[in-house]
Amino acid sequence: MISRRDMFIGATCVAALGTAEWLRPRRLVKLMDSESLEEIVPTKFGNWSSQFDPGLVVPKTPGSLADKLYSETITRRYANVETGAQVMLLIAYGGAQNDLLQLHRPESCYPAVGFEITQRRMAAVELAKASIPSVFLTAEARGRIEDVLYFTRIGEFLPRSAGEQRSDRLSAAMQGYVGDGILVRASTLRRDKSDSLPRLNDFLGGLMAAVSPDSRKAFIGTKRATALV
Repeated sequence: MISRRDMFIGATCVAALGTAEWLRPRRLVKLMDSESLEEIVPTKFGNWSSQFDPGLVVPKTPGSLADKLYSETITRRYANVETGAQVMLLIAYGGAQNDLLQLHRPESCYPAVGFEITQRRMAAVELAKASIPSVFLTAEARGRIEDVLYFTRIGEFLPRSAGEQRSDRLSAAMQGYVGDGILVRASTLRRDKSDSLPRLNDFLGGLMAAVSPDSRKAFIGTKRATALV
């Protein structure tokens, strides 16, 4: 004879399975077209210019976490032709951001290689008719101080924390889709107490403005890309 408790547990399990099935994404939404990052990210814009730097090339090992997370990654070093300031750019793109494969944020990556995050605050990359929700942080290790400004896009969302990232993925699942994702990170080394945020903001704002209108949605979502046209 089945007890009321067993019936309740069984009903709960069936309900959970039904909810999981309801939340299972039915389609993949990709804002990145067939072009590669190398093709759509300009090597020159405004006062910034990039040259090939073999020291920044990070090969992906087949089967590694980076290989599973990202289908494409580029790293470049840009120099300002007027001031000589240098900025390192990393852009990583992943085709589907599901529960197992999701963008790794710098707050996790830097400590994993020995850095301590000594500052973190919300920021916004300002564009002509829109702003990009971003994060500014400082990572320090063995006398090296690196300031970082970055933003992420998952589907049409631009989360600024791991919590927002999980919430946005759930929202997308409730709408029946799983989205692609991209991480755009600019960083610069600092040797004094100067504020690097204006420089990094200028750099990323100029970079996004220089990306062709048809390709901007892959970085900042459809709504913001449309506002800039």
